Amino acid sequence: MFFLGKKPPAVPPAMNAQARGRAGEDQALAYLQAQGLQLIARNYRTPGRGGGEIDLILQEADGTVVFVEVRSRSHAGFGGAGGSIGHAKRQRIMLAAQHWLLQRGVQAACRFDVVLIDAQRQQWLRAAFDAT
Repeated sequence: MFFLGKKPPAVPPAMNAQARGRAGEDQALAYLQAQGLQLIARNYRTPGRGGGEIDLILQEADGTVVFVEVRSRSHAGFGGAGGSIGHAKRQRIMLAAQHWLLQRGVQAACRFDVVLIDAQRQQWLRAAFDAT
């Protein structure tokens, strides 16, 4: 578990959920890029109904493809940001990652990370879950 050094900027309450989510993704992307990861894709969606979405797809310097789920919450109630990533959500992310890899013929090491943004802190969880 990694805590960032500074408090995330407050998200104005007038923002809708989609705008807050986008702001959280922007914040997470800026941090991950500062750590040396390179952006490959953003908001990748699988075709069809009920498909999955991956917030950020990045690549480490060693070639590892990193699929990142970003979760933002204005308060830590109900399990906070991390409490909203259940089994079904992880399954949809893994299926979307599989689809992305197959569509591009990519055969590289992969990892599933999560960036959690709560009202008072931000956490980067490397290898938060795996495909097994």
